Amino acid sequence: MPRLTLDKLRRSLIAGLPAPAYYVHGGEGILKDEAVALILDRALDAATREFNLDLCSAQQLDPAGLAAACATMPMMAERRVVVVRDIEVWHRKSKAKLPAVAYLERPMPDTVLVMVQGNDDDPDADLSSRCTSIQCTAPTGDQLDAWLDERLALHAVAIVPQAREHLIRATGGDLGLLSAEVQKLSGLDMPGPIDAETVGALVGVRFGETADDWRDAVLRDDVSRALTLVPKLLEMTGVSGVSLVSLLGTSLLAVRWARDLARSNKELRSDALATRVKSDLLFKIRPRVGSYDPFARLVGDVVGRWPPARLETAIAAALHADIALKSNTISDQGGIVTDLVLTIAASRTRKAA
Repeated sequence: MPRLTLDKLRRSLIAGLPAPAYYVHGGEGILKDEAVALILDRALDAATREFNLDLCSAQQLDPAGLAAACATMPMMAERRVVVVRDIEVWHRKSKAKLPAVAYLERPMPDTVLVMVQGNDDDPDADLSSRCTSIQCTAPTGDQLDAWLDERLALHAVAIVPQAREHLIRATGGDLGLLSAEVQKLSGLDMPGPIDAETVGALVGVRFGETADDWRDAVLRDDVSRALTLVPKLLEMTGVSGVSLVSLLGTSLLAVRWARDLARSNKELRSDALATRVKSDLLFKIRPRVGSYDPFARLVGDVVGRWPPARLETAIAAALHADIALKSNTISDQGGIVTDLVLTIAASRTRKAA
């Protein structure tokens, strides 16, 4: 059966009628709600929506109740929708899901069943194999950019590119935080596009003082800037030593990949290398390194600073810091991250000497 992302679901609903049944799963709750909303908007007429929408939870639903709800005839409409949330309670070997499995073998032609899994576990194979699955995982890179651009347009918010990038960096790409900040921005009465300083003041994170900015400073060997940012970042909600080291470690692996590519293709220069990083690495692996365009340009700019031996030293240091941060016996996050920055800086000093 088809497996769709939210974008593919949107396109499929524009092109034709909704499928008989959907299985919505993944770790991003906002995207799950958006997927359900898209299906409801396409399947139901606004005038008769309240008569043809049945909302229930698998926790309270009687096993026989699912078939009865789906068999109910639409009222003054072509179809009705049954939304069942919390289907993770239908354990994989539980008899509770058997009525759903049986129904999916022969779904009603005038009913759209939407099953929503509340947790981020893998989808149930018995259910997902019998209907259209919609995977709702956190978007990264260009997908996150597109999601934010759509929300900005929906709320008629115009911001300069630098402010848009800072918004993503300041929220760490968290969709809930982004949604809240876009709502705030929509309430501003400004004559032109909103600048980065205004966004920073509204979000509560000054421009240039995000985790991504710290990572950029480390990769650019701006040691003073990186050290200055450490205590500021660790005071922020949602930022930890582990998250900083994870971001840096992932970014270093991307630089190593770019370094290997540049060594095998001597004709690649900064801009061309950035393009290859974006197309051949970021779009395929989809690591969590922030917006892909600026990160790819960063890699193209700094790759020459990172010979293979230095990269291996830095990656090993990041792994050591990650282990230390996750140890129950160590609590000085700031000290560990600071030591990591200094270790990486020293690797360049030794080479220069």
